[in-house]
Formats: sequence, C-alpha cells, structure tokens
Amino acid sequence: MPYFDAASSAPLHPVARQALLASLDEGWADPARLYREGRRARMLLDAAREAAAEAVGCRPDELVFTPSGTRAVHSGISGALAGRRRVGTRLVVSAVEHSSVLHAGEAHAAAGGSLTEVPVGRSGAVEAAAFAAALEPGTALACLQSANHEVGTEQPVAEAAEACGAARVPLLVDAAQSLAWGPVEGAWSLLAASAHKWGGPAGVGLLAVRKGVRFSPQGPADERESGRAAGFENLPAIVAAAASLRAVRAEAEAEGARLRGLVDRIRARVPELVPDVEVVGDPVRRLPHLVTFSCLYVDGETLLHELDREGFSVSSGSSCTSSTLTPSHVLRAMGVLSEGNVRVSLPTGTSEEDVDRFLTVLPGVVAQVRERLGAPEAVTSPGGSGSLVVDALGKRCPIPVIELAKVIGDVPLGGTVTVLADDEAARLDIPAWCEMRGQEYVGEEPSPKGGSAYVVRRVA
Repeated sequence: MPYFDAASSAPLHPVARQALLASLDEGWADPARLYREGRRARMLLDAAREAAAEAVGCRPDELVFTPSGTRAVHSGISGALAGRRRVGTRLVVSAVEHSSVLHAGEAHAAAGGSLTEVPVGRSGAVEAAAFAAALEPGTALACLQSANHEVGTEQPVAEAAEACGAARVPLLVDAAQSLAWGPVEGAWSLLAASAHKWGGPAGVGLLAVRKGVRFSPQGPADERESGRAAGFENLPAIVAAAASLRAVRAEAEAEGARLRGLVDRIRARVPELVPDVEVVGDPVRRLPHLVTFSCLYVDGETLLHELDREGFSVSSGSSCTSSTLTPSHVLRAMGVLSEGNVRVSLPTGTSEEDVDRFLTVLPGVVAQVRERLGAPEAVTSPGGSGSLVVDALGKRCPIPVIELAKVIGDVPLGGTVTVLADDEAARLDIPAWCEMRGQEYVGEEPSPKGGSAYVVRRVA
C-alpha cells in the first residue's frame, strides 16, 4: 500500500523508533533536577539540542524545542513582533506561507498590527525584488518559507535574507518541508520546523532565534527552554526527533537524487498519460520528493478516494476536498487550476515499482471519475449562436467548468459563453481552464441572479 503523502507527515524513521524506545527507559526524569536521573535526562536533552543545532546551522543555545512546528511558528512570530514593537507593527509574509504563518498574521492584524502579503507567480515563488520592496519603514518582521508545502517550489530565501539584512528586518523561515534535505542558506534570523515532516515523532517542533535578534516571549513566564516553550519537555520524542534528523541528513544527497528522478518521471508521464492536466510548481527549483498536478473535469475528493481504493495515499489542495469548498490559498495565489488537484510526496525508500504502478493506475481512475461527472470530449463543433449563458448556480467544483467546456464549441469564434456560478473555486478554475484550452477569459461581474458571471470568449 504505497503511502505518497510524506509532505503531510513522513513515516517514522527507523532511527527515530530506536531512539524513542531507548530514551523511554533513560529519559523519563526531569532534566532540571540535580540528582542522577535528572542529570542523565539533561545529558540526553543537551545532546539532542546539539545534534539539531548542527543540522539547522545555529548554536545550541539559539535553539529550543517546542510542542509542534505550528507552536514554533506562532512563538517565533509573536516573540519577534513583541521584541521589535518600537520599530513598528508591519508583518510581511508571502501569499503562499503555511497556514500557521497566515493565521498568526491574521491575529496580528486583528490586534491592530499591519499585514502585507507579497504575491507569487505561477510557479509559486516570490520575486526577490518584490519581497525587498515590501520591507517598508516600520516593518518589524518578515516571513518566507524555504519551500512550499503544497507544490514544492523553493523560495529565494538567501536573496530575501540579504534584503532583510539591508533593511535591518529579521527574517523568519518556515523550514518544515526542506530541513530534511539540507540547511537553509542565507542569513536568516529565526527558523521553525517540525519533526514529523522528516520522519521524527509528531509533537516536536524546533525554533531557532539567532543571537542579536530582539525577541520577547509572549504568554506567562516559564523556566523551560529559555522561556520560549512552556511546559515539561517530551524528552523521548525530542531525542528521537534529533536522531532522525541527523539520520535523514546523512541519507539526503543520495536519496534526494533518487527521489528527484522518480518525481521527474511523474512530472513527465502524467501529462502524456492523462489529457487536460496541469503540472504546477517550479520544475527546477523544487523539493526533490514532491510533485503536484491538477486534472480538469475531476472532483478532487472523488479522485483521492478512488486512488485510495487502488492503494495509493495522496493529498490535495483542491477546493473539492475542503469542508469549506474554498480553493487552496496556495493554488489561488499562483492562479493555477484547483480542481482535481493531486499532491504526490514520496517518502524515503519509495520504489520505482510503486511509482510505475501509480502511473499505470492513474489514467483509468481519472477517466472513470470524468465519465461519472459527464466531462466533455475535445471541442470540434464549428459553432452556432454568438453567445450563450450557462447557469451553474448552486453547482460545485468541477461542474461549472464542465458545463463551460460542453458548450464552448456551440458558439462561433469570437462568440462568448457566460457562466453563472456561486462556487468560490470558479473564480480560479475558469481563468485557469481558459489558459489551458487557449480561450480568452474576458472577466467577471456580479450576476443579477446571485454569485458571479464569468465571461469567456472562444478564440480557438
């Protein structure tokens, strides 16, 4: 049963399992105590901190362990903003940051702070110049992920850090997805990560704060972890997290090259095997183990369920898999197709046979889902009346796009189709469909019947 969702949570690394079991016997005592058992626990904690700091590229006394990666992000953002409150209240983030960063930004804005989101291109990367331009006077902190969680695109962190240094603004890097593959380059100021992303146990995050960064921990004072992470340390999990991070780093060069080859195969073969597919994310500057693609005319939730029936565990940023039925903020910011979205992230040890079987199964699964939804064939009609209106109000992804595709051939070249839809995903998917199919997206206007009216002109 191939598990292809390592970007959500990687399987527990064998070294992590061994370290966890061993430290359950040796690391149960309070590392703050001076008796024998406490000293032994303190030695384990210190050794784990040194190993993690070496992997991160910081000093051991700059790194603390937190109860999760999300807590590390929240603590890092709140502490840095509070420490620099005399400078200003502006927080700068990219539009594709992890939800933990964006939620922290929303809370900051709700409390009276200022939040600036830097847009990204279709690859999912910010432009370094645009990020630098956002560092206006009064900026207290900037945040930029090292690599995107959904599409794998690497961000220009080194260039952003240089710009932040010139503007005297600290840069917090969310390195959760990339830390297993190597240290983050550039003169970053704060860094957060989560152990379950690299094969450590869940419930362990890390936060590094460079010396010299103004930082004021928020919340009630606590003596643990330099006051930056309250509560008793989960020492067995911390030891397992540090041991597994060291282990995956030792394997990273060889395994990264192997998985990159498998992902290259998926990137090349999926568009050949499945019609009307958009592979998203930067094809070169990306994580080695992750690929994301979107399939036209497919219900994403159904597609994931059908792949699960075939034994493949994959993820999605599609609006069709969300209880809120809103598109992924990452796909929306990139302006790419959201319907039928599939994220494949290969864990360490994935075999060529598993990838080949995935490529064998996928075309049939997509075809079945499309047939079930009544997806159209390629447009061959010479066209009829000059304009048509498609009422897709009350219909959810991907039905509005399917209805559009069915009738586009019924208008002549230069004619228009107006799609009435109240599904939020249509705002993203109809322009993306036009780009994929070579049609002209004219624009959007309010519909007198509710929702929006999306106008498409047939040019091909």
